[in-house]
Amino acid sequence: MNAFNFSADGGHGSAGTFQSTTVVAVKRGGVIAMAGDGQVTFNNTVLKAKAKKVRRMYEGKVLAGFAGASSDAFTLLEMFEKKLEQYMGSLARAAYELAKEWRQDKYLRRLEAMLLVADTANIYLINGAGDIVEPDYDAIAIGSGSVMAYSSALALLENSALGAEDIARKSLEIASRICVFTNSQITIETLEKK
Repeated sequence: MNAFNFSADGGHGSAGTFQSTTVVAVKRGGVIAMAGDGQVTFNNTVLKAKAKKVRRMYEGKVLAGFAGASSDAFTLLEMFEKKLEQYMGSLARAAYELAKEWRQDKYLRRLEAMLLVADTANIYLINGAGDIVEPDYDAIAIGSGSVMAYSSALALLENSALGAEDIARKSLEIASRICVFTNSQITIETLEKK
């Protein structure tokens, strides 16, 4: 399984599936920014241009974004939110417990979705195999345009003074020019360390 795309077909979905892609998270200067494009496709048809794929959770203290089959992603977001409540906002514990349940449940293992979750200190990718990845760098992306968005974010982190929000936005703008399953209708949420 590719670390960025949730399916063997490169993240573009099997026949007859709804897809939602691309999401990027960036950390810089005490700010976490998570951005998602707005495009939802069914096979090769764009059905929606302004979908919101990034959400605030747990009293606005956690960000979550998804890529993959929409219904699968909403199922996982709901489960993650319950874990956050259960573990009183502990991002690491909620992510670990969700991944553990995801790996052990036969039904959940078939879900074609990925999540990015973040608080002011950490970013985690939770993939379709129930793995948790904490990135080495201060950026990570999921979905069909993930490689382009991730590469752009890393380049901007290393070669500019832009803040996290601007890097996240610019990374998705660049990905939208290259990936046909990513558009430039961008939603961004930020958290700032206090």
